[in-house]
Amino acid sequence: MSKLTAKEREALPNRDFALPDEKRFPIEDAAHARNAKARAAQAEKAGNLSTSDKAKVDARADRVLDKN
Repeated sequence: MSKLTAKEREALPNRDFALPDEKRFPIEDAAHARNAKARAAQAEKAGNLSTSDKAKVDARADRVLDKN
């Protein structure tokens, strides 16, 4: 998985994020989708992400992973 710079992250379209309104959890490829699912689980466990937002991240990431 390549590391995104701040400039590259800002250039990504909203559709490439699991939570597009907040530009959180980039999911432009399978590696990022898997990482988003893992980070969302951590954030939920830490109390920094709601259960409904975690479900959104999982659903959007699963769509990317199903394409591969």
